[in-house]
Amino acid sequence: MPFVIILAILVAIAVYSSVAIVPQGYKYIVQRLGKYHTTLTPGISFIIPFMDKVAFKVTTKDIVLDIPSQEVITLDNAVLVMNAVSYINITTPEKAVYGIEDYTWAIQNLVQTSLRSIVGEMNLDDALSSRDHIKAKLKMAISDDIADWGITLKTVEIQDIKPSPTMQAAMEAQAAAERQRRATVTKADGEKQAAILEAEGRLEASRRDAEAQVVLAEASQKAIAMVSAAVGEKEIPVAYLLGEQYVKAMQDMAKSNNSKTVVLPADILNTIRGVMGRNPQ
Repeated sequence: MPFVIILAILVAIAVYSSVAIVPQGYKYIVQRLGKYHTTLTPGISFIIPFMDKVAFKVTTKDIVLDIPSQEVITLDNAVLVMNAVSYINITTPEKAVYGIEDYTWAIQNLVQTSLRSIVGEMNLDDALSSRDHIKAKLKMAISDDIADWGITLKTVEIQDIKPSPTMQAAMEAQAAAERQRRATVTKADGEKQAAILEAEGRLEASRRDAEAQVVLAEASQKAIAMVSAAVGEKEIPVAYLLGEQYVKAMQDMAKSNNSKTVVLPADILNTIRGVMGRNPQ
């Protein structure tokens, strides 16, 4: 009786061990006596108990691999901090488990190495503005390598690309200096234009003053000619008018803060005659 129970238990264990149920989205790698035997697809499959063993359970769904951030030096010696994310799919599970020790770690290193190589051939401005170009070259660089491991690279995306903290501080200082330079140039241009306008204004004012002086001189000349023609030899009225202006000018001089003493000539009439250009009597 005990033997029958033990035998029944062993048969139950053998039957249970011979059935392999593979869920959707996975493939199982079966080894027979330590050697690769077959790959089980989703559904129910049967294996030989105690000889066959499910050694690996591999997902067939897309896998998202985060690529850690790293510092990359551009062609013009600028330091950038970059990270990425890659989407892969295992198409041949036996190659993925037997062809590489750790495909996750290997792909991460491939992406990082390729990024350094690609960005190292670009200038800073090109690297910051050419994500699609970097993405295309990166995908081309690693697709053939991981294909040998039975893995397909669906896509790779550059998550973030920015200058290092030291480089960013230098760029901000450069931008501030450029803004200051532009402000200085704008201010200098404004002052130059203002000085030019002011000089042009003074020139125009001087020109107008000169024209006014000419007009006044011509008017005075005409007035003197008319007065001379009118009075002829009659000097008394003219002398009176000139004498009045002369005395008024002396009074104005007396009111000035710079001169407090005014000396009038003893013979004003003869002085006026001299002003008129006639010989004193």
